[in-house]
Amino acid sequence: MISASDCKTAVLLISEAVDSGAALHKACAELGISKRTYNRWKNTNNEYIDKRTTCVRPEPSNKLKPEERQLILNTVNSEEFVSETPCEVDSILADRGIYIASKSSFFKMLKEVNELSHRGRDHAKTKRVVSTHKATGPNRVWMWDITYLNGPIKGKYYYLYLFSDLFSRKIVGWEVYDCESADLAGKLISRIYRNEKVFLNKRPLVLHSDNGSQMKGATMLETLYALGVTPSRSRTRVSNDNSYAESLFKTLKYMPNYQPIGFNDIIEARLRVKNYVKWYNTEHRHSGIQFVTPAERGLDKEILRKRTKVYEAERQAHPERWSGDIRNWKYSEIEWLNPRQVTGDKQEAKVS
Repeated sequence: MISASDCKTAVLLISEAVDSGAALHKACAELGISKRTYNRWKNTNNEYIDKRTTCVRPEPSNKLKPEERQLILNTVNSEEFVSETPCEVDSILADRGIYIASKSSFFKMLKEVNELSHRGRDHAKTKRVVSTHKATGPNRVWMWDITYLNGPIKGKYYYLYLFSDLFSRKIVGWEVYDCESADLAGKLISRIYRNEKVFLNKRPLVLHSDNGSQMKGATMLETLYALGVTPSRSRTRVSNDNSYAESLFKTLKYMPNYQPIGFNDIIEARLRVKNYVKWYNTEHRHSGIQFVTPAERGLDKEILRKRTKVYEAERQAHPERWSGDIRNWKYSEIEWLNPRQVTGDKQEAKVS
């Protein structure tokens, strides 16, 4: 709402412009008001004070009386209805031939006294902070998940267990089984942990997953604790907290030579995944690491330096073809899992 002093200043400026020969509607447009507003302000007799802030407004005829408002609160907080929602209370009263107020009035009254969200023994919902970790090298943070592979007939599936590294995006381990099991997952992570020599790390490995029963199974958790691996899980019903694993599965299933109809047996599925993993680690140029392959991640500083040199040489040879900077081939020293929307030291300080 515009203050009285601003209204007075606007009227003076517009009047001065009109006296100097300017059109009224154009002068008003410069200040973002209409001619009608200008005339109302000009013809005011109360020092430009907006009457909307001082006028006495009549109470709406449909406004609930104080005793009716109190009756609503007494009803919903009675022993009979203390655990019921306003919708249920309203319908029960209607069955008894009783009408106190509309359903929306029940909601409004409960909201005013801060009793709307949680009724009875219902607990307040807690907002879990997104799990985020950083990796400054390989074997610092891994992600894993399980996906379906179509079997020979409808309803028959094989299950691909896939583990990948956050820093290099390398698939560090995999296996195809005919069932989902925390016991199988525990045995697989033990084998991968040994093959990748993670025990040589000075810092514990973080293993991120979603909230599947196989990820939280007692056998899997006991294996992680025995290996010194720190488990990390996504928020409940938030699939994109484990987006790297989901993206990896999409890359697999959208390959041109992927078997969409179904694999004849588990051996065929394992052979196909084996070829896929080899291609992914040695040939697939990953967009998240500046289009180098996971196998090149330790050599990518020199690779990206050469790319930058090529682009700079081309821009010097044909400057007329460049309207801005060359493509960004900057090396990434830190990879984040679900980074928060903060930058610099603040981001690092808030990492769980």
